[in-house]
Amino acid sequence: MKISVALAAYKGEKYIGEQIKSILAQLPPDGEIIVSDDRPGGETMQAVIAAADGDCRVKYIEGPGKGVCANFENAICACSGDIIFLSDQDDVWLPEKVGSVMREFENGADVVLHDAFVTDSALEVKEKSFFSAHSSGSGFWTNLLRNSFVGCCMAMTREAAEMCLPFPDNLPMHDWWIALLALKRHKNVVLLPEQLIYWRRHENTVTGKKNSLAQQLKWRAKMIFLLIERK
Repeated sequence: MKISVALAAYKGEKYIGEQIKSILAQLPPDGEIIVSDDRPGGETMQAVIAAADGDCRVKYIEGPGKGVCANFENAICACSGDIIFLSDQDDVWLPEKVGSVMREFENGADVVLHDAFVTDSALEVKEKSFFSAHSSGSGFWTNLLRNSFVGCCMAMTREAAEMCLPFPDNLPMHDWWIALLALKRHKNVVLLPEQLIYWRRHENTVTGKKNSLAQQLKWRAKMIFLLIERK
C-alpha cells in the first residue's frame, strides 16, 4: 500500500523542517509528502526545500488561500497513495508511527487515530497522553459532543478520504468532519493507544485552540446539518 502524507502549511518555516525530516526517516521509498503551502513562495517554501534536500518524495504545491480546512483538502486531493496520513507543520513523528498505523490498516481499519505526547514549543512533554487528558473515545455521539479526532494523529484509506470529499463550505474542522462521517457510515475506525508523535503546542498554533461555548454550540449545529445534507 502506497503511503501519502497530506501536510498543510502556513507560515511554518520555524518547525516544518524538523517535521519533514521525522517523516522522511520512516517513509517508504515509494511514499510521498504533499506540502500544501497557503502562503506560497516565502520562507516556508525555502524551509521545505532545505529539509527535503533533493528527496523527490517531498512535493510542494500552492495552497488555495482559503484557510486550514481548504488547505488540507488541497493536500489530500493531490495525494496518490492508498493510505493518507494527515500532518500539521510543527509536530515531530516518532520513529514507530508509520509502522504502527500501517499494521492497523493491514488488519482492515478505514480510519486510524493514535495517541500523542502533548508538548510545548521546545518539545517538553506537558501531557503524557492526549487520550487520557481528553477522555478520547470512538463513538459517534461522543465525538459530536466532544471531538477526540485531531488531524495530526489521523490516517485513512483512500476510500475513506474520497467519501469525505469535497469538504463542505464553511466546515468547522476537517478532522472532525472525517471522523464523524466515517463513524456515521459505520466504517472501521480504530483508536490506537500508542503515543506516536510529539504534538507541539505554541503561540502560533493554528489547530486545536480553545473556543467559546457559543462557538462550540454553533459548530455542532453546523456539523449536524452538514452530516444530514451529505448523502
